[in-house]
Amino acid sequence: MSKVFFSVSVSLDGYLVPPGMDLAHAGDPTFEDWGAQWGKLHSWIFPQRFFRENLKLGDGGETGTDNQILEHTFRRTGVSIMGKRMFELGEAMWPEQAPFHTPVFVLTSQVREPWARPGDTTFYFVNDGIESALRQARAVAGDRDIRIAGGADVIQQYLRAELVGEFALAISPVMFGGGRRLFEAISREVGVELVETIASPRVTHVRYAVPKR
Repeated sequence: MSKVFFSVSVSLDGYLVPPGMDLAHAGDPTFEDWGAQWGKLHSWIFPQRFFRENLKLGDGGETGTDNQILEHTFRRTGVSIMGKRMFELGEAMWPEQAPFHTPVFVLTSQVREPWARPGDTTFYFVNDGIESALRQARAVAGDRDIRIAGGADVIQQYLRAELVGEFALAISPVMFGGGRRLFEAISREVGVELVETIASPRVTHVRYAVPKR
């Protein structure tokens, strides 16, 4: 059976996103500051060769540990699940060929027909909860894994429901002092086991297993 996992970048003080994200005010100084801070969080990704190739940004790029981890995460993912807010931000910012190249299930109250994009990404809109989305994801994942793409609230829901088997954090050397904490609403009863720690010049990768209780 496919594994359910998430793999995200977090700030050193535990935030998944900085404060100030509001699409209604895109272009305002506050939103631009949010974008700059978000860029710092993910700055380890932008120079990687696999990232550049996937988004068709041209040749070149780094090929070390960070690139290998990025590519491995992409290759293992057969389907992704995300929340409406993450989708809306991506819908406004992703290129025409969205960077997933797999089915993506979006948790939302909005009723909407599937949205197919160039490059084999199709977004499906799920109106009846996280377990329904996971059942649909399992049906199309094949022998690859299911990634909970985000945001923080969706990840927390799957953790609380004990549906996540493992997760990886790329801890960036930045501090936000506010925003959306990755583990803000998680019970202490969620247990984890450290599997692996890998340090690179740009970021620290930490991987955990989540044993079944």
